[in-house]
Amino acid sequence: MPLVFRLFSLCPLWLLHGMGALLGWAAFLASPGYRARFLANARQAGYGFAEVRAGVAHAGRMAAELPRLWFGARLPYAWDDPGLIARAYEAGRGIVFLTPHIGCFEISPQAAAYDYGARHGPITILYRPARKAWLARVMAGARTRAGLQAVPTTLAGVRQMVRALRRGQAVGLLPDQVPPAGQGVWAPFFGRDAYTMTLAARLALQTGAAVLLAWVERLPRARGFVVHVRGLGAPLAGDTAQAAAQLNREMERIIRQCPQQYLWGYARYKAPRGDAPGEAA
Repeated sequence: MPLVFRLFSLCPLWLLHGMGALLGWAAFLASPGYRARFLANARQAGYGFAEVRAGVAHAGRMAAELPRLWFGARLPYAWDDPGLIARAYEAGRGIVFLTPHIGCFEISPQAAAYDYGARHGPITILYRPARKAWLARVMAGARTRAGLQAVPTTLAGVRQMVRALRRGQAVGLLPDQVPPAGQGVWAPFFGRDAYTMTLAARLALQTGAAVLLAWVERLPRARGFVVHVRGLGAPLAGDTAQAAAQLNREMERIIRQCPQQYLWGYARYKAPRGDAPGEAA
């Protein structure tokens, strides 16, 4: 399987996006569970299928891009506000980049590593190791590169992130990823309680780091990507539960900017084992 990844990493982006679109629709049509979750999550956010149907193909494109992102030549991208990042680094308190499951979110830490790693140190990202041993090895090798350090979702990994922030470096998280039981709170997300991580808020509150919202828009006709960066709409709440709810609202704001590229099929409302009242989506 790693050989297959290497072969696909040589493909041009337009071909990967074409294959990915077909893959996305095949999964949508073949899996009743995935299709129902996609439609239910979009409906919860107030969207009809016609408004988000492009998300079916974009989900497949996201999967098809991975070999190129992990092993291939660098893909074209541009920052929409690099000055915001420069000012945050100059403050010297570190940066917590938060990126939801929208567009090509894998590019966000890579772009930060390429453009800021040499001067400001690596960006440390948190990732959940794959269950399959071969895929875990592939992911570990692909996500650790010059200017980019991947750490697992363990206490040791969190400690590495704290140390990085205290050195004035950056860390990256997916704040809409469902955390393990005991590591989150129930907070509204598009009007329905979702189990939400508190780690992002705790890192920022503990270290005084700046919080920047980053999401990567996939441009039409395989022309590349735009990395959008924004600050919070208001200072982060001092209480972690309130801060988690605040970050959910910020994620909603980002998703509404480009709902066609959000992963509506992601099981955002699932309950971690041993922690209810959430319902499995």
